[in-house]
Amino acid sequence: MKLSRQFTVFGSAIFCVVIFSLYLMLDRGHLDYPKSPRREGSFPQGQLSMLQEKIDHLERLLAENNEIISNIRDSVINLSESVEDGPKSSQGNFSQGAGLPLLPSKQLSLVVDPEDCSFALQGGSRHSDVQMLDVYSLIPFDNPDGGVWKQGFDISYVFNEWDSKPLQVFVVPHSHNDPGWLKTFDDYFREMTQYIFNNMVIKLKEDSRRKFMWSEISYLSKWWDTIDKPKKDAVKSLLQNGQFEIVTGGWVMPDEAAAHYFALIDQLIEGHQWLEKNLGVKPRSGWSIDPFGHSPTMAYLLKRAGFSHMLIQRVHYAVKKHFALHKTLEFFWRQNWDLGSGTDIFCHMMPFYSYDIPHTCGPDPKICCQFDFKRLPGGRFGCPWGVPPETIHPGNVQKRAEMLLDQYRKKSKLFRTTVLLAPLGDDFRYCERTEWDHQFKNYQLLFDYMNSHPEYNVKIQFGTLSDYFDALDKEDVTSGKNSQSMFPVLSGDFFTYADRDDHYWSGYFTSRPFYKRMDRILESHLRAAEILYYFALKQAQKYKISKFLSSSHYTALTEARRNLGLFQHHDAITGTAKDWVVVDYGTRLFHSLMNLKKIIGYSALLLILKDKNSYNSYSFDNLLDMDLKQSSQSSLPQKTVITLSADPRYLVICNPSEQDRNSVVSVYVSSPTAQVSSASGKPVEIQMSAVWDTASIISQTAYEISFLVQIPPLGMKVYTIVESANSDPHLAEYVLYNGNIKDKGIFNMKNVKSAEEAITLENSFLKLQFGPSGLMEEMINKEDGKRHEVKVQFSWYGTTSKKDKSGAYLFLPDGEAKPYVYTTLPFVRVQHGRFYSDVTCFFERVTHRVRLYNIQGIDGQSVEVSNIVDIRKEHNREIAMRISSSINSQNRFYTDLNGYQIQPRMTMSKLPLQANVYPMTTMAYIQDAKHRLTLLSAQSLGVSSLKSGQIEVIMDRRLMQDDNRGLEQGVHDNKITANLFRILLEKRSVVNVEEEKNSVSYPSLVSHITSSFLNHPVFTMIEKIPMPTLQLLGEFSPLVSSLPCDIHLVNLRTIQSKILVQKLFNTFTVSSLIPSSLSLMHSPPDARNISEISLSPMEISTFRIQLR
Repeated sequence: MKLSRQFTVFGSAIFCVVIFSLYLMLDRGHLDYPKSPRREGSFPQGQLSMLQEKIDHLERLLAENNEIISNIRDSVINLSESVEDGPKSSQGNFSQGAGLPLLPSKQLSLVVDPEDCSFALQGGSRHSDVQMLDVYSLIPFDNPDGGVWKQGFDISYVFNEWDSKPLQVFVVPHSHNDPGWLKTFDDYFREMTQYIFNNMVIKLKEDSRRKFMWSEISYLSKWWDTIDKPKKDAVKSLLQNGQFEIVTGGWVMPDEAAAHYFALIDQLIEGHQWLEKNLGVKPRSGWSIDPFGHSPTMAYLLKRAGFSHMLIQRVHYAVKKHFALHKTLEFFWRQNWDLGSGTDIFCHMMPFYSYDIPHTCGPDPKICCQFDFKRLPGGRFGCPWGVPPETIHPGNVQKRAEMLLDQYRKKSKLFRTTVLLAPLGDDFRYCERTEWDHQFKNYQLLFDYMNSHPEYNVKIQFGTLSDYFDALDKEDVTSGKNSQSMFPVLSGDFFTYADRDDHYWSGYFTSRPFYKRMDRILESHLRAAEILYYFALKQAQKYKISKFLSSSHYTALTEARRNLGLFQHHDAITGTAKDWVVVDYGTRLFHSLMNLKKIIGYSALLLILKDKNSYNSYSFDNLLDMDLKQSSQSSLPQKTVITLSADPRYLVICNPSEQDRNSVVSVYVSSPTAQVSSASGKPVEIQMSAVWDTASIISQTAYEISFLVQIPPLGMKVYTIVESANSDPHLAEYVLYNGNIKDKGIFNMKNVKSAEEAITLENSFLKLQFGPSGLMEEMINKEDGKRHEVKVQFSWYGTTSKKDKSGAYLFLPDGEAKPYVYTTLPFVRVQHGRFYSDVTCFFERVTHRVRLYNIQGIDGQSVEVSNIVDIRKEHNREIAMRISSSINSQNRFYTDLNGYQIQPRMTMSKLPLQANVYPMTTMAYIQDAKHRLTLLSAQSLGVSSLKSGQIEVIMDRRLMQDDNRGLEQGVHDNKITANLFRILLEKRSVVNVEEEKNSVSYPSLVSHITSSFLNHPVFTMIEKIPMPTLQLLGEFSPLVSSLPCDIHLVNLRTIQSKILVQKLFNTFTVSSLIPSSLSLMHSPPDARNISEISLSPMEISTFRIQLR
């Protein structure tokens, strides 16, 4: 059966990806957390009605203490029993932060290896020859005119240099096909891409010396579905004989700044799995010519996918010049955190301005353009330098061959070997048969002439990327001394990219932020759907639930993977496509999001049903539905209002995290007399808050109720909700500043003209103080009582008055940001509640809310910040949120790369402001010897630290003109956009001054888990219509216990340290576990079924696992 085969490859043979980050040891070595914070209420003092609640609260604490003592006793017993299972560690037990709930006593024993705990203290890679932080310090960034190579220098050579070893040139034909940019993915395919493939099959077969290569599997897959078997066989034959090569093989050529590692891995897997299923090929080399800057995360993922070589192109022009001068354009790229050489991957950096033909044969584009035979006279476009190509014939072949060879020789002088790569392609090239003929026939005449004249000392041919790297490897082996490679080792990243002058591509880090947020939401839904669907599939197979097995869920999952993968394209998530193309991407994301919500609901129902066999009898229109609804691809999600009655309705809360989780869940209901009960029928405490139709008008038909849930890892908890006269909610209390509300409904609301005293929020960890405008000004640590300036402000950037202005790609500001000015104080709404309290201030362009949760655990230790941004009436302005603190961070700050690792940054005065803006995927932080301040983000944006103690994030940008990078439009399709953050202030201790200078840093354990919870929130499902016959279990708990806190489960793909896998799952049995490469292309030669996994710090590992 087709479905069974799919699951043999990817579904039932799921794979485990382990992110083993060193957050645990850093938590010990660098950060201190309060051991026993005081519990203090958040309600106003002096209210007798609250006294009884506090007494009840203390009684519950005593009961919790008894349970904690019992858990500690059981844990000690378990720990003593586990000593025989692994080596002892004097560093195995240490504080993981204040208020972290104890894990169940049935927790798997984990022995922490002392080597793991010393990993972070060793400061990362000490063996790099080139560290990018040092390179930026060395380069003057002065941009002198370099002659024909404008951004470089004159290159000369001696004619007899190649007498002993001829120059070996590989000319590599390729076509770069954006899956959406100026046209939609489908339009490009229909109008251009399909013809490239069709002509390739014909034209490569005409001459076995011809070669061609391809990267984007999204297009290849679409074409494959339209062609017949003879054409498919022809493609397989071309692959087999080496004329056609697949490079990288991801679904797209992804952006490397805004994309999260989850999506980078997922699109790589999707492409590789398609190739394995349909073509049986395994890509060997990475090809990344158009993303706007390059991340070591991508290099690492390719390495773990089994690649040994890769190529990059868009790197700062001054860095390219520096590398060319030192002949370091080819290097082994090593991760900053790698203490050895296990992450090394060979990387080729293209030396010139672009990947088009005028900039790939050599340093002089005027000459190289004459060898782009699509530009022959009479064609649609010519050479901008004014000299067209000439058709090659016996009368000009010598002159033209020597002209081209001169460029090849000069280019080769920038490298350390006599093997040269000369790409031959551009965007959407080789669409027409005439171009195939003009390029291949003219070049072959040139090749034949050069190769027939030994005095030229050149061997030239068409080739693929792997042909080049194979030849290069041979050269390195023969030229290396003492078994050492001739190539240097490099660590670091290649952001922020500039292609000329002060034109830094830091604008796209934020462009179209609405869809950057939507991308992250889709990722969290896809992950939850994959996990729940797989568990449900196993149950459906066990109980033979035909309705589930015959469904189209797997097809919808595959479509969601591919739509998410498509959006990782470097003109999609970047926000750099035409308006209607952005709508097309958004529609695809929205469509998949709606399907994933259904899959989560269907799968959850099957898993939580008491009688699995009853699944077939239910109509899916009346069962579990997600509580957040989104009406279109351009609208914000809204909560569904649950219509209450005397008939109870189920609420199912799903925890997609691998950690046991305490969270506050909020739903909207139609009645103020709502009562929520646990599965055992016990009522739970609820906070009732107002739902606001506008900033100052309360809804008369909806109320928000919030309650605390504790959900098992990857599990679900079931509650019921009903309208009841016995309802006894804790009503939130409100203080309203700088405005007036007349209809207060059932709530206690106090109107105040202006805030004469500081507005405060507090829980057992923190106390926050706010100014008259409702913006936070101070954080007080409740453990030691110390006050810390943490001021939130908004500001505007304009665009320069020069000819070139900011656009979708470029950030070209008119100077430092200017404060957000308001003539009157904004309306400020302060809410104090049982489970959370918040301050909301209403500015003209931003609705800003700061929320503090009054609970123990992770969610109570940081401050939630929500901004609803609307700049649709602005012109050439960009809005930023700035956090100013008393931290003495000087010019150093830290940003994450793809949510996977941290990269230290230096704000450099020799660079323009826009060069000091970097991508932030999930977090950025500043620190001094005593404290660290982290901004955690639920969406990718541009971030900077332009002054000591500051973190500034650009939240949206509206630009009225093109920035001359091909888009031919500005960015003026802005949406009302929701940005979500958390602010975490941590105390540091035992700081090593030398360690601060290292090229590597790590988040704390609390920061790591906070980021995970922020990006993977709990899902709430409601029973759409009360059904008395529906019987659900009280909870679903698939894991025996929470996984250790320093690992993250990616799509049911994670196991850490040495753990017996058989003991991991609660209701499932592991039938096989086999190691594999990251994208499942390769298995080690000695691959066998194993029962125990051992991993190294910071590594991602993949396994094929089957459950039954």
